[in-house]
Amino acid sequence: MAAVFGLYSSSYGGDQLQFDIISFGKLEDSDGYFVESDLKKLLNTNGVSKKESPRLAYLISGTKGDSQRMMRTLQAVYHPRNQYILHMDLEAPPRERLDLTMSVKNDPTFREVENVRVMAQSNLVTYKGPTMIACTLQAIAILLKESLNWDWFINLSASDYPLMTQDDLLHVFSNLSRNVNFIEHTQIHGWKLNQRAKPIIVDPGLYLSKKSDIALTSQRRSLPTSFNLFTGSAWVMLTRSFVEYCILGWENLPRTILMYYTNFISSPEGYFHTVICNTEEFRSTAISHDLHYIAWDSPPKQHPLSLSIKDFDKMVNSSAPFARKFHKDDPVLDKIDKELLGRTSRFAPGAWCIGSSHDGADPCSLRGDDSVFRPGPGAKRLQELIEKLLSEEFRSKQCSPQS
Repeated sequence: MAAVFGLYSSSYGGDQLQFDIISFGKLEDSDGYFVESDLKKLLNTNGVSKKESPRLAYLISGTKGDSQRMMRTLQAVYHPRNQYILHMDLEAPPRERLDLTMSVKNDPTFREVENVRVMAQSNLVTYKGPTMIACTLQAIAILLKESLNWDWFINLSASDYPLMTQDDLLHVFSNLSRNVNFIEHTQIHGWKLNQRAKPIIVDPGLYLSKKSDIALTSQRRSLPTSFNLFTGSAWVMLTRSFVEYCILGWENLPRTILMYYTNFISSPEGYFHTVICNTEEFRSTAISHDLHYIAWDSPPKQHPLSLSIKDFDKMVNSSAPFARKFHKDDPVLDKIDKELLGRTSRFAPGAWCIGSSHDGADPCSLRGDDSVFRPGPGAKRLQELIEKLLSEEFRSKQCSPQS
């Protein structure tokens, strides 16, 4: 339990979470002297009525030269109900990280609502390395510490952009079980077994102060026998209960798998997937979709292509709430702002924006009730996608070799 309490005693300030109802003596309704079952009950409660409209927690990450792109993505997905944390990695110069922090601090809406944070610690993040997972888990831990009231965690990068408003997204998810995880996955097989599961890599970001590529060792290892390996998209929408399990890991499986993926190629595309599909409590909650529109190279579908105006109709027809990847200030982003988000000022407007838009004024400068939503065409598209994903035919394939 020392590790559990230590997690919430970081240097980020604020009061620590209180676990007052947990006793280290024998507890009523617990199995002997162990607290795991009581901890589960506490974490699954969350202190939030499930009838309340949902809240989302976003991680938006970037590197050198991404500060403006991160702010644009943040403003496009902003809603007062949600929580946001930004991470700019150590490759970005201190001046740019400071500029991003000041942009958040000086925004009157962010300052008033206090739901946007910039991670004080900048981590070195290596492409395809476990440092990306470590950074994501740190962001989740901070979000858990700072706010009790959110239901799903979503990770985005500076090259992601929404295809519908937050009112669309929150409206549809208001009628969805809070136990559904969106994580594209398949059991690892074929060429990936030899090229990803058996090689042993070292991430220099774990011990160096400057970014460099992962190092491949000459040794190879056998496949694990105590758990099955899964792979999929690195972009996820995960429930609060599942990410709490990944952080606290009362059955130790998340930590065991995390240590295994320390030397795994492209671990961000396997860690959460392997944990969820090897955990009985969460296996049935995994929906194999990442809620993104991504155009892949063909073959072998390993690198996403940059999206442009010619991809606009395909993005819309996908019904996905997000798309990637985009070049900085690509004209298609302006088209998305105008035709899909209705964004003319800082934020994509929603029912919470009750100010006047006369003479180009920002309607979101005056806030109304953030639990009221004004869904548009995006909500209809997303509803159709969700209905398909929740169909028996689609769900029967989850966490199986054919998923």
